Amino acid sequence: MTLVAPSLLAADFLHLEKDVEMLNQYADIIHLDIMDGVFVPNISFGFPVVEAVARMSRKPLDVHLMIVNPEKYVERFAKLGAAYISFHYEAARENAEEVIGQIQALGVKAGIVINPDCPVQAIFPLLPKVDFVLIMSVFAGFGGQKFIPESLDRVRAVRAQLDKLGRRDIPVEIDGGVGISNAADIVRAGAEILVAGSAVFKSGNPQHTIETLRNA
Repeated sequence: MTLVAPSLLAADFLHLEKDVEMLNQYADIIHLDIMDGVFVPNISFGFPVVEAVARMSRKPLDVHLMIVNPEKYVERFAKLGAAYISFHYEAARENAEEVIGQIQALGVKAGIVINPDCPVQAIFPLLPKVDFVLIMSVFAGFGGQKFIPESLDRVRAVRAQLDKLGRRDIPVEIDGGVGISNAADIVRAGAEILVAGSAVFKSGNPQHTIETLRNA
């Protein structure tokens, strides 16, 4: 089953309560992009916004850490109510397995993320340890970017490796440039969680967009 995780990065921050309530009604997961201005050249939102969203959300929160030193912050996000926490392999590298264990010890599902220029094979040793994998189909840091077509092959490669390990229970998530026009190809490639920001929030009918993505 395909799950849709709209990214609040594209929401209307002057009317965030309205957008979160819309996601409570129609989405499967709420995706939160946390940027520090160091790992990525942009800054998004921090703990106060996540705390406010968590108080209102009736959907699982998916916290995507685009930050350096993710191990310093996973506990705070877990305490705020994150159901999923993912971090970039490029930000942790030799400490990645330790961070995965740290997240899971907090009772939260742990995911590993890679940017388009990181070979998927780099994370293969970590696949038996994680709860999900997030493939960036744009470079992390900014919303509204165009989908990189080669990302489909990267999803296929990760899905094939997970299947080889007998881990059908580990979903592949994809983030960046996802919309109605490419969702079917992405799902066929093996992705099961679709992160969509602009496609949902800039749509004239977000409910229809979410439903269309779910049924791609």
